[in-house]
Amino acid sequence: MEALLLGAGLVLGAYVLIYYNLVKAPPCGGIGSLRGRTAVVTGSNSGIGKMTALELARRGARVVLACRSRERGEAAAFDLRQESENNEVIFMALDLASLASVRAFATAFLRSEPRLDILIHNAGISSCGRTRETFNLLLRVNHIGPFLLTHLLLPRLKTCAPSRVVVVSSAAHQRGHLDFTRLDRPVVGWQQELRAYADSKLANVLFARELATQLEGTGVTCYAAHPGPVNSELFLRHVPGWLHPLLRPLAWLVLRAPKGGAQTPLYCALQEGIEPLSGRYFANCHVEEVLPAARDDRIAQRLWEASMRLAGLRPGENDEPDEELQPEDPGAPCSPNTPHPEEPTASEPFPGPRNSPDLSKVTHRIQVKTEPEPQ
Repeated sequence: MEALLLGAGLVLGAYVLIYYNLVKAPPCGGIGSLRGRTAVVTGSNSGIGKMTALELARRGARVVLACRSRERGEAAAFDLRQESENNEVIFMALDLASLASVRAFATAFLRSEPRLDILIHNAGISSCGRTRETFNLLLRVNHIGPFLLTHLLLPRLKTCAPSRVVVVSSAAHQRGHLDFTRLDRPVVGWQQELRAYADSKLANVLFARELATQLEGTGVTCYAAHPGPVNSELFLRHVPGWLHPLLRPLAWLVLRAPKGGAQTPLYCALQEGIEPLSGRYFANCHVEEVLPAARDDRIAQRLWEASMRLAGLRPGENDEPDEELQPEDPGAPCSPNTPHPEEPTASEPFPGPRNSPDLSKVTHRIQVKTEPEPQ
């Protein structure tokens, strides 16, 4: 009996150590009030995205939930308005698998919203499911769609600088390898899906790196964020139903709740003083070094050029604001106190990483506030 109790105690102690050192996420600090600022969070009707949007709304931001499902997006917007006591949470339709939908969202947003301060690319898929496309669906949803959306919204981000772009990536990027001869080929079978997912997450890291280089001196900074091991819908979405009862308890024990997964993206979006780390990769609310493949500037630039082609972008497209897409009554478009135009209904449609700074010179500027978690 004593041996049994000792064994149980050792197992429990090991679990506590693992949980608090590897699973539990540090709370996000950063800017306290976001009143007068606007944020777009993709894939925010559930999981990490919803918890991210909730925290932004609680801090007073106007939050646009960019989601594919109208029903779930509108329901999430209603929930978040109730929980945050912030009525400026709205839904706008966005399907990242469709480049036409991405362009339609950007057009609608630019016409209705005078500000954009924070853009968080949270939406993503880990499998194609039963969908069969003539292109690489995982790369399209996880990278090409966000790449196009960022490009189309850049004029507004620049005029509202300082502003930030956060790309939610994954530690799976370490297994990625970009083959430019078959970058957009259809993915068939679970083995190809695993590789394509890792490749798309590597693309996220390289995209944030090259975007930081492209935007150096504009006041727009960008970061790749790893949310950690999270118990979200993505975890069980493509697992056979009969395995769910077995995996759910395990996931509850060893994976973070979505609220914990949202902390690093929030840190990248809100933490003051990390501008010199634009283009870097963050995990557990601090910058982490990546493997050589994820900091290869030649590959990052090549990916940028390939992404331009796959997104159907022409060189120079949308480098300057389009006057036709300005809000009807913009006022002072990027004054934090600018009133928003009539809210669209839900039914309508920071220096570059190539010269990464000495962390010892900027560490003193980065202070994580240990406030109680607000949720």
